[in-house]
Amino acid sequence: MLDDNYYKMLNEFYEGVYVVDNKRKILFWNKGSERITGYTKEEVTNSFCFNNILNHVDQNGKHLCHDGCPLQETIMTGKVIENRVFLHHKNGHRVPVMVKSMPIYDESKNIIAAIEIFSDTDFQKDAFDESQRLKKLVLLDELTNLPNRRYIEQYLKSKYNEVISFKSQYGLLFFDIDHFKHVNDNYGHQIGDEILKMLGNTLRKNTRSSDFVGRYGGEEFIAVLGVTDESELVYLAEKLRNLVRTSAYSLDNNKALKVTVSIGGTMIDDKLTISENIEKADKNMYIAKENGRDRVKI
Repeated sequence: MLDDNYYKMLNEFYEGVYVVDNKRKILFWNKGSERITGYTKEEVTNSFCFNNILNHVDQNGKHLCHDGCPLQETIMTGKVIENRVFLHHKNGHRVPVMVKSMPIYDESKNIIAAIEIFSDTDFQKDAFDESQRLKKLVLLDELTNLPNRRYIEQYLKSKYNEVISFKSQYGLLFFDIDHFKHVNDNYGHQIGDEILKMLGNTLRKNTRSSDFVGRYGGEEFIAVLGVTDESELVYLAEKLRNLVRTSAYSLDNNKALKVTVSIGGTMIDDKLTISENIEKADKNMYIAKENGRDRVKI
C-alpha cells in the first residue's frame, strides 16, 4: 500500500487524510481527521467507511455513504472526485468540508486503495474571526457561544436601518426545537444543554460568514440571512432543517438522540416594526408546528 514514511508525512497534514482499501476498510486516519471529526484513529481504523461513522450528507440531507460516496466512485472508476459535503462530528453537529478522493494503484495499474483529503480551513477561519469579534462585545450566550438576545436585537436594528435606507434585503428565520420538553424530561437538562449546543453548532457552521445566527432564548434561535428574495430564504431554511434532522448526539448507551426543528420565516419588512417582523416569523414557526413539525413556513 503506502510505506511508513508516507504515512508519517500524511499524519502531519492539517487537513484530514484517510486511506481505505478497495473494500473501503479504513487503514489510516491522520491527526487532521481527528481534529476535524472528533474521532480518534483507534475509534476509526479497521472499520469500513460505509459503516457511516462520518455519515456524509449533502445540503438536502441525502446520505452519501451508501449512495453517492466519493471514495466508492473513485475505487470503481479511478476518477479524482471533489465535492462539498457535511460530515457528522463525534459531538453530533454537522461540519461543512471540501473532500477530494484519489485512487492508489499497484505496479500493474490496478486500483488497490483510495485516499481522501478533507478540509474545513476556510470555514474555521470565518467562524474564528466572527467568534473573536463577538467576544469583544461580551454579548455571547454562555451555553452555545452564539450571540445572545441582547445582541440579536442590536443586530436586527442595524439591518432594519439598512432595509429602510438602502433597500437591502434580509430574511429572518425563527427556529424552535420540536418536543424539546420531552428531551429534558426523558434525558435530563444536561443532555438538553448538549442538544442546544449541537443545534447552535449546526446552524453556525452551515451559514455564511456574512450571515448571523443567535440564541433568542430557551430552545429558540434566530438567523438573519442576506437573500435576494423569499424563494432563496426558503431554500436556505430547508437546507438548515435537513442538516439539523440528520444530526445526532451520541448517548452513553451508544444510542443516537436526534431532534428536528420547526422554522418560521419572513423577509424583513420596513413597513413593520422590528418586533412585528420577529412576531411574524414566530407565528409562521407555530404554523409549521401545527402542520406536523420538522417543517418550514415562510
